[in-house]
Amino acid sequence: MSIELVENRYGKSSVRLLEVRRRPDRHDVREVTVDVACAGDELAAAYATGDNRHVLPTDTMKNTVYALAREHSCKEIEDFGLLLGRHFMAHHPQLQQVEVALSARHWSRVEVAGRPHPHAFVGSRADRRTALVRADRQGIAVSAGIADLFVLKTAGSSFAGFPRDRFTTLPEARDRVLATRICAEWRYRGADVDFGFAFAGIQQRLVETFAMHDSRSLQHTIYAMGEAVLEGFSEVEQIHLTLPNKHYLLADLSPFGLDNDNQVFIATDEPYGLIEGTLRASRP
Repeated sequence: MSIELVENRYGKSSVRLLEVRRRPDRHDVREVTVDVACAGDELAAAYATGDNRHVLPTDTMKNTVYALAREHSCKEIEDFGLLLGRHFMAHHPQLQQVEVALSARHWSRVEVAGRPHPHAFVGSRADRRTALVRADRQGIAVSAGIADLFVLKTAGSSFAGFPRDRFTTLPEARDRVLATRICAEWRYRGADVDFGFAFAGIQQRLVETFAMHDSRSLQHTIYAMGEAVLEGFSEVEQIHLTLPNKHYLLADLSPFGLDNDNQVFIATDEPYGLIEGTLRASRP
């Protein structure tokens, strides 16, 4: 019997980093979680025979994240991911591929007497900005995204005309509450991008489209949101959207002699529908 290692991958996960940029009048903070994953044919011996000559310690990867954060001031997380990916590929020829995934937590300034405090912050939002850099010997690719951006609207959403069988109990809805946590990842055409400007614009376009679109299903909304991004941002070649349907179900108040004209709903966590879609732009 012949046994072959057909794929290998290893790295350091959940490297948490808080950067404090100390300015004379204020402090700026950024909290980023970094995952580094490496692969290469020369690493096969470590798996098969325990030969570690080509295995860069994952502790070194962790230290590299902190050291490069200190040596370089990267404005955007995509730029930091590019810095890390290029560093590992340049200094470790045994690696064929490096993937750097980044996730940034949002901190906003505490307001005191109506004015933003210079060095106190509150983590008031659950959504995270994300980035993914894939580097290999042929080049480098950059993706960005947003995770867990909770949005809700109380009109402009329906779900009707679906097939029914003997297990179907869901009534058709012509006017329903629609809520989801937007998870989006888009791939840039290159690395020469104003990442901060693009992220802010894409996030705004996603949220505005969710609000304004006359949704007949979350599938319908996914297409509209992806289409809006691809039409508005030529630097994006593909976008993947994941929208869980966070159900708010109309409460039955009839046992209490009360009507319920689309006003009182029951919030449910599980189970939930999970809708995904990928859209790609073909440009001349």
